[in-house]
Amino acid sequence: MSVVTRIAPSPTGDPHVGTAYIGLFNYTLARQGGGKFILRIEDTDRGRYVPDSEKRIFQMMQWLGLTPDESPLQGGEHGPYRQSERFDLYGDYARQLVASGHAYYAFETPEELGTLREAAQQEGRVIAVPSRDLDPAEAERRVEAGEAAVIRLKVPREGETVVNDQLRDPIHFQNREIDDKVLLKADGFPTYHLANVVDDRLMGVTQVVRAEEWITSTPIHVLLYRAFGWPEPVWAHMPLLRNADKSKISKRKNPTSVEWYMDQGFLPEAMLNFLATMGWTHPDGLEVFDLAEFQRVFKLEDVTLGGPVFSLDKLRWYNGKYLREVLGEDEVARRLHAFLAGQKAELPLDDYLRAVTRLMTPRIEVFSEFLDKTPYFWSEEYPVTEKAQAAVDGAKELLPDLAARLKNLPSFDAASIKAAFQGFAEERGLKLGKVMPPVRAAVAGTLESPDLPELLATLGQARVVARVERAAR
Repeated sequence: MSVVTRIAPSPTGDPHVGTAYIGLFNYTLARQGGGKFILRIEDTDRGRYVPDSEKRIFQMMQWLGLTPDESPLQGGEHGPYRQSERFDLYGDYARQLVASGHAYYAFETPEELGTLREAAQQEGRVIAVPSRDLDPAEAERRVEAGEAAVIRLKVPREGETVVNDQLRDPIHFQNREIDDKVLLKADGFPTYHLANVVDDRLMGVTQVVRAEEWITSTPIHVLLYRAFGWPEPVWAHMPLLRNADKSKISKRKNPTSVEWYMDQGFLPEAMLNFLATMGWTHPDGLEVFDLAEFQRVFKLEDVTLGGPVFSLDKLRWYNGKYLREVLGEDEVARRLHAFLAGQKAELPLDDYLRAVTRLMTPRIEVFSEFLDKTPYFWSEEYPVTEKAQAAVDGAKELLPDLAARLKNLPSFDAASIKAAFQGFAEERGLKLGKVMPPVRAAVAGTLESPDLPELLATLGQARVVARVERAAR
């Protein structure tokens, strides 16, 4: 049987890095098994539904290159892929469980449930729902008479339910500690538990790989599979992404929206590479590897459960490695140009932009830093730092002669410029540290810039000379 995996995000807000993380591992397992990767939208929680969230989830997956085989966009043989479009299906399956004695109609009001829950908490037990003991025929009659009711799972009161998780020892849950979860609400909408299990079964999902926060829900799902008489999928609960203090990743301590990383100019390859190391290590110790290599060597059983730390510094390091060592110069320039266009910065993709990109790639980690570090390449109205101004002021007597020397160079390439500085320094009995910084300050407004001869060659002779002459005045 081929592997079928899925992710099932809820459209309730920003596209989360946790969805990308779980999506990567599910996508990889499906590709390794020659199977299918499904993206399903779990949108039955209408109170938290955000209208444009679904579209943004699709955009995130497209950006990452984790294209599903079946989804609301692609369609497929198991559709529809939005739970809201499968509405009638869940009621049929819930009533099937009632008929088989594995579920029951419950008529308690919210106020009654509040009282029952308070009593249960005081006595240290799960809530006992009186409707559980109703005669099924009486319950059916009340429903047919139009009385509002939910459908609850009838959890066995004896024994235990065991979750066999591929990443853990068997997890034992005492049935007396599992409450009778609502499967179908009075308005006909399913809860997560029922919809999740029914959809996974009907879509042929063979491996449920999700975050470990769902472990406590899994005994409910195991009981549902048994009640329907269906074989369970393989369960594997991935370790949660953590902040540096080991708390669950949250937007209070780390950006959690993938859109933030897209807007900052991170590369999708770097993001995937980084996420792949969350709970897993390459068997050969490689830190930088692509998706194809991950698919080649990844084994689910090699995932460790230590609580991987989502470090923004580490992700920036990965991104810098991709800019400098993985992507070629032309590809970096092309992607930077596309990023800048998306930020409404209209710079042509020409030899000048390519040259500036080549100079700046060693000095940036993400594309969003590019314009902030390069104002002097695009305008004569660039800021001048205090240190740069001090360097200019301390070399007023040198700058006119340096401007003349640069103006008279027959060839304005980096090697000729470097030789000119060396010759000027020798003639004046100065060190290069006294000659080059004032020029750097004059043409860039900062003492922090790329290699000076290459910088000047990129700016061009006329622009450089004009700036040095202006600073000399």
